[in-house]
Amino acid sequence: MIRSLLLSATLSLSVTLPQIAQAQGLAGPYLAARIAGYSNDYAAAANYYNQLLARGVSSPRILENAVVIYAALGNVDRAAQAAEALEAGGFQSQFADGAKLVSALTKGDYDEALGLLDERGVSGALLDGLIRAWITAADDDPEGVAEAFDALAQTAGFAPLARIHHAYALAMAGDFEGADDILSGRAHGTLNLTTRGIEAHAQVLMELGRDADATELLARANGATNSPVLQSLAERIEAGDDVGWSFITQVPDGLAEAYFTLAAIFAGETSSTFTLLSARAANALRPDHLDALVLTAELLEEQDRFTLANDVLNRVPRDHPSFFGAEITRAGVLLSAGKDDASVEVLSALTKTNPDRQVVWSAFGDTLRRLDRFQESSVAYERAIDLIEEESDRDWYLYYVRGITYERTDRWALAEADFRKALELNPDHPQVLNYLGYGLVEKRIKLDEALDMIERAVEARPEDGYITDSLAWVLYRLGRFEEAVEPMERAVDLAPLDPTINDHLGDVLWVVGRKREAEFQWHRALSLEPETEEDVKRIRRKLEVGLDVVLEEEGGVGPIEAAQD
Repeated sequence: MIRSLLLSATLSLSVTLPQIAQAQGLAGPYLAARIAGYSNDYAAAANYYNQLLARGVSSPRILENAVVIYAALGNVDRAAQAAEALEAGGFQSQFADGAKLVSALTKGDYDEALGLLDERGVSGALLDGLIRAWITAADDDPEGVAEAFDALAQTAGFAPLARIHHAYALAMAGDFEGADDILSGRAHGTLNLTTRGIEAHAQVLMELGRDADATELLARANGATNSPVLQSLAERIEAGDDVGWSFITQVPDGLAEAYFTLAAIFAGETSSTFTLLSARAANALRPDHLDALVLTAELLEEQDRFTLANDVLNRVPRDHPSFFGAEITRAGVLLSAGKDDASVEVLSALTKTNPDRQVVWSAFGDTLRRLDRFQESSVAYERAIDLIEEESDRDWYLYYVRGITYERTDRWALAEADFRKALELNPDHPQVLNYLGYGLVEKRIKLDEALDMIERAVEARPEDGYITDSLAWVLYRLGRFEEAVEPMERAVDLAPLDPTINDHLGDVLWVVGRKREAEFQWHRALSLEPETEEDVKRIRRKLEVGLDVVLEEEGGVGPIEAAQD
């Protein structure tokens, strides 16, 4: 239902111009708003809708679109005004109801909010149920709160979230024993807590004077995650700081958590615009909800709204434990926006202010690697690996990416050692198997082992064109030409726009005598813009004189017989 409603609102941006806009001579602003909204350019669209609404336009289509745009910008008041105008015209809209609900909740007008929920529901059973329960918590009625959350828990799939939010409400009311019963799993069974749930439970345990239990809980969590909030909380407890309940201290905080819960569930699963509306609502109700801020920025980045995303991240306080995490996200936003130097500058500054944070060095290394600055990237990964205190399975990634930087800077012995270390920590990971196997093939060593690795990688990811290309290429290198044709053709089918794979197919086709098809593939590879000028020159040379002559000129760099040790 939510998907279909959002789709209809999106599609309404591309329908014919409403007659009222034509009659009032507002075709320009309307068309501009429609185009801007369709491309998620919320700021530009809002500007045009401001012009339309200032001229008294009352088209329901325009008003509903305006509601969505204003809400996506986090402008609660303007969204509610457009919603009221839509309702005044006798039209109903779930988006308008949602905007009015958020407005009522931010103003603390819970009677109006309940009226909207009672009349026809607003945001679906889960969010509506959480909102009802949190509004009940404003009346200092523990039994009513329990009944509201219990009622929500009766719906299949809603029970875990209803129980977790009930625990938050109990802690807000000072019933830390009851909150612990739920969060520990004693009351209703084990709950799969997110890092936010773990943070809340640790604070509950501290309120109960169970410092050791809180420390143990956080130690387990920090062994499996890189949450700066949980790490900071553990450090504060170890330092003897007065850690108490601050997770949710008032009803608006709980309401914000309800909206964030919905946004977190839908992130990556449904329309990013719908998820953005929920994240924006969470921030309207609780401006310091850092996870909602970061999620909002990530959603805006996904829609290429880099300036808006950067503006959101600038709201994260520098002294908050999540600041460096938000800065890492901001660096990613800048990189996506093509501001490479600014992205590197942000992360470089973080390495100076947070030199002991492994995740900072890892992010710095990732960014430098994406920019092909492999030497610098390897140094960053070295720092990250040096910060490993107790090695765990999750550290495979650092060895893998450092191995890539070593390979790209012609330090194969170090690269191979890192790839093997990564496999030791994460056996049979297809990316590592493929990269190491392909590297062994290119180095012309240990070919039997390389083939075995790549075959295992293909088995794990049969739809990955790059891994399938590696399998075909090692068969080619081993002189098993006919066997290489089928996987190489399949690799091109899986990754048709990759110049290297198309080039490889040309080579394989050439050696089995399909020379005209090979030339076609080389022409196609050139049209796909190979990565380096050297690649371009080599392909053109093959088209001029054929693969056999090129291999002879290169000293026979084709099928090989090599040492297997």
